[in-house]
Amino acid sequence: MKVAVIGAGLGGLCLAQGLRGAGVEVEVYERDPDVSGRFQGYRIGLGDLGCDAMLSCLPERLRELFAATTGTLSGSRENYGPDLELRDSRPPMSATTVDRQVLRQLLLTGIDVRFGKRLSGYRVLGDGRVRAGFADGSVTEADLLVGADGINSAVRAQLDPDTEPEDTGVRCVIGRTPLTDRFAALVPGFGAGVSDGEVMLMIGLMRFRRAPREAGAELGVPLPDVGDYVRWVLMPVPDHEDRPPRDTVLAAIDGWHPDLRALVEAADPRHTSRLAIRVVRPGARWPLGPVTLLGDAIHATSPSGGNGANTALYDARRLRDLLVEPRADLLGAVDAYETAMFDYGARAVEYSVAALDQFLPARPAA
Repeated sequence: MKVAVIGAGLGGLCLAQGLRGAGVEVEVYERDPDVSGRFQGYRIGLGDLGCDAMLSCLPERLRELFAATTGTLSGSRENYGPDLELRDSRPPMSATTVDRQVLRQLLLTGIDVRFGKRLSGYRVLGDGRVRAGFADGSVTEADLLVGADGINSAVRAQLDPDTEPEDTGVRCVIGRTPLTDRFAALVPGFGAGVSDGEVMLMIGLMRFRRAPREAGAELGVPLPDVGDYVRWVLMPVPDHEDRPPRDTVLAAIDGWHPDLRALVEAADPRHTSRLAIRVVRPGARWPLGPVTLLGDAIHATSPSGGNGANTALYDARRLRDLLVEPRADLLGAVDAYETAMFDYGARAVEYSVAALDQFLPARPAA
């Protein structure tokens, strides 16, 4: 069996690692020109679902590296006013934190990734295999084509053209700032939120157990030179704004506590972005065949749910498990995967949309 994965994001690479470890031939095709073609994102939180899926698909040495380059969040989530006056605390929580860029680089280890490959289309051949074509004129054939190419999936556009991203209407600015003792004090527990009734600034920490580059070098795995940082998000922000994203945030928090303004002022402008929050809701099942979807390509969630990466990694593990079961037939495995995925994927999206409200500021009672 040969599997072609379109998209070298976390879900597609996790699937590739799992299949490779089970002896399945797998190739990954990525439209970016190279591994550093674009900024790969910020800190994310993984629960047991995502961590278990990840560890199940990784070889032993990469499991050790994964553990070494993660962090831990625990404690309550504090809510403050703009002068950092405590308003309330939410119950204690815990999660494993990972840097998306570091994790992606780890997942690339040992995987056959073809960069600069933009999918132009595919067709199912008479023998049931799939032929995929790319914008550069190259083609590949596989027994199974997996679209793991994100919210704007080219595979989904052909397989399920009626399912498209939906705009929640919420805009945010996200950034990261090198961690200092001053900024660490803003987040005594799991996370912190600051609101003046108009906007909310959410603050979280990324503290690595070990420096990624150092830990990777010991195992011969090149990892980015990333230090501890604070990830922050401001929402909502204007849809159309001429100012640079960081300036938009500074204008929105004018008059707030000096530590909060200093946090934003110290952020790297290259890693500060304005984002539109969109989701993809799974629609009706497409006809069963040797093409399927994974992760954001079919159930993109709002980041407010904290479940996007977890669900994509679970997709990868479940599809891997079904494909490598003894005496499993390919279409039967795809059918079992899609039947369950459409259900839990839809629930993940709805949960994330419902959770969005808790991160939008509530005006104080008059």
